[in-house]
Amino acid sequence: MKRPSGLGFIFLTLLIDILGGGLLFPVLPKFIASISHLSPGDASRHYGLLLSLYGAMQFLFAPLFGSLSDRLGRRPVLLISLFVTGIDYLIMAVAPNLTWLYVGRILSGITGGSITAASAYIADVSPPEKRSQNFGLIGAAFGLGFIIGPALGGVLGAWGERVPFWGAAGLSLANVLYGWLVLPESLSAENRRAFSWKDANPVGSLRMLGKYPVVWGLTGALAASNLAMHFLSSTWVLYMTSRLGWGVRENGLSLAAFGVVALIYQLGLARVLLPWLGERRMMLTGLAFGVAEYLLYGLASAGWMIYAVMPIGGLGVVSGQATQGLLSHQVGADEQGALQGALASLTSLTGIVGPVLGTSLFAYFTGPDAPAEVPGAAFFAAAGLNVVALLIALRALSGPNAAGQKKISGSIDAAECA
Repeated sequence: MKRPSGLGFIFLTLLIDILGGGLLFPVLPKFIASISHLSPGDASRHYGLLLSLYGAMQFLFAPLFGSLSDRLGRRPVLLISLFVTGIDYLIMAVAPNLTWLYVGRILSGITGGSITAASAYIADVSPPEKRSQNFGLIGAAFGLGFIIGPALGGVLGAWGERVPFWGAAGLSLANVLYGWLVLPESLSAENRRAFSWKDANPVGSLRMLGKYPVVWGLTGALAASNLAMHFLSSTWVLYMTSRLGWGVRENGLSLAAFGVVALIYQLGLARVLLPWLGERRMMLTGLAFGVAEYLLYGLASAGWMIYAVMPIGGLGVVSGQATQGLLSHQVGADEQGALQGALASLTSLTGIVGPVLGTSLFAYFTGPDAPAEVPGAAFFAAAGLNVVALLIALRALSGPNAAGQKKISGSIDAAECA
C-alpha cells in the first residue's frame, strides 16, 4: 500500500536531481567566467574540469552510498543525500570565487551517489517480473529532466546568473521535506547486512561483481554500451554542427527530441516490449539495434535522417533497463545496494573516460592530420563498442553458469518459458 508513494518519491527525487543539474547548464559557463574574470577559452577548461569532477566523485562514493543503504536502509541515505545536495546548491549560489564552486561541485558529485540507494529502493519494492519495467523510472526521470531542466534554467538565468542555483536548492530541500513526510523504508531488518569497507570502495565493489559470473559478464556488456553512449552524447553537438551545419536552436531541439523518445519508450513502450520479449531478448535486441543506430547517425547527410533514426535508438534505452533488471535478479536482497553502488561507480567511470575518448576521435578525424575527414568517427567507434557489448552479453547469458545463477536468484523470464 505504501509502495506507490515510495516509487513516486523515487521518481520525483531522480527528476529533481536531473532538473537541478539541468538548471545550471545554460548559465554555468558564463557564471564561471564572471566570478573568475577569465577569458571564455580559459573558463571553458574549468567548465570541463567541473563536469569531470562530478563523475569522479560519483565513481568514488557511489559504492559507499550503496553499502550504507544496505546497512542503514534506503530512506535515511536518500534524505541525507538530498539535504546535502540542497546545501551544495546554496554554496554555489553564493560562491564568491572558483574555489567555492569546486567545493560545491565536489559535494554534488558525492551526494550524486544517492542514485544507488534510489535504484536499490526500486529493486526492494518491485516483484522480480516488474523490476526491469520499474527501473525505467530512472531513465524516464533522466529523459524528462533533460527536456525541462535546461529550458527552465534558461528562463531563470534571464533573472540573473545565480538564480538557477537558488532554484535548484529550493527544489532539493523541498524534496527532503516531502520525503520525510511520505517515504516509507523499503529494506526490512532481516535483509540488512553489516557494513564493509571492502565493498564500500570502488575497487572493492567492482571486485564484488566477480563473485557472480553472470553479473560479471553482464556488467562488462553494460560498461561497453555505456561507453558507446558517452561517445554519442559528448560529440552530438560537435558532429551536428560540423556535418549538418546546425546551430544552437537545431541542436537544442534535437536533444529535446532525444529526451522525448527516451521518455516514450521507458514510460510506455517498455511495459509492452519487456513482457513480450523478456529481459534477455530485450537486452540483446536493444544492443543489436544500437549498432544500427550509431552507424546510421554517422552516415546521416540530412537533418531529417537524424530524427528518423531516433526511434531505433529508443530500443537501446529499454535494453539498458532490461540489463539492470537481469543484474538485480542475480544477487540477494541484502546486496542490492552494493550492486547498484558498483553499477553507478562503473557508469561514472565510463562517464569520465567516454567524453575524453569521443571528443578526441572527433578532433583527430576532423583535423588537418587525419588520413580522411570522418566527422562521424566517434559514432562508428560507438557502434563497434555495442558489437563488443553484444558479444559479451551473448557469452554471459549462454555460459555454463547462466542457468544455475538464474535459478539461485529465483528469477524466471516468462518469455523464455513460453
